[in-house]
Amino acid sequence: MTTSPPDQHRPDQLRVILAEDSVLLRDGLVRLLQAAGLEVVDACPDAETFLASVREHRPDIVVVDVRMPPTFTAEGLQAALVVRSELPDTSVVVLSQYVEETYATELLAGRPRGVGYLLKDRVADTGEFIEAIRTVAAGGTALDPEVVSQLMSRARHTDPLSRLTPREQDVMRLMAQGRSNSAISRELYIGEGAVEKNVSSIFGKLDLAPTGDDHRRVLAVLQWLEHGSDA
Repeated sequence: MTTSPPDQHRPDQLRVILAEDSVLLRDGLVRLLQAAGLEVVDACPDAETFLASVREHRPDIVVVDVRMPPTFTAEGLQAALVVRSELPDTSVVVLSQYVEETYATELLAGRPRGVGYLLKDRVADTGEFIEAIRTVAAGGTALDPEVVSQLMSRARHTDPLSRLTPREQDVMRLMAQGRSNSAISRELYIGEGAVEKNVSSIFGKLDLAPTGDDHRRVLAVLQWLEHGSDA
């Protein structure tokens, strides 16, 4: 559905293509964007027609629902990734009922500019929503606070080393170099008792079940190396 004839386009207008399968929400978003002075070039009901329209019209920005036909899983988000890859000058805003962590991370990876990920609840605040659209279109980033919270939580979960204190990281680095507790004690100018407490804390934070300390040291070092620390 093309909503604005080409001869009505003003040079200062942002050109938008929208992808949303719900007719009511799609029409509501079109009216909202137009009322804010944006040119809605097209409003598409599925990812396939959306991608065809984006390739034809090359808009300034696209607004895409995550769940689209035919499977209503992540077609919209996958289409957004295609746009990011094929048309790097086109900004992308994803709308979702919830946070798709894997795809959200991929969307933000490499080039975290000109991209937004907003939960649909935020559209109710029309002023904030339009501001986010303009921010992203200008090359900025607009992330829903819930998106940020979940991605940070996932990062902490997938990288258990981030839970270590600076002192524990120092101890872990020396453990990875094969130092004994007494050697670590001398290197860090702390007592062996303090080293043992730090080592015990490291085992706990890395979820290493009590077996033999030597075995747990090896497992801890493997995690340290796996996550790219400068051991």
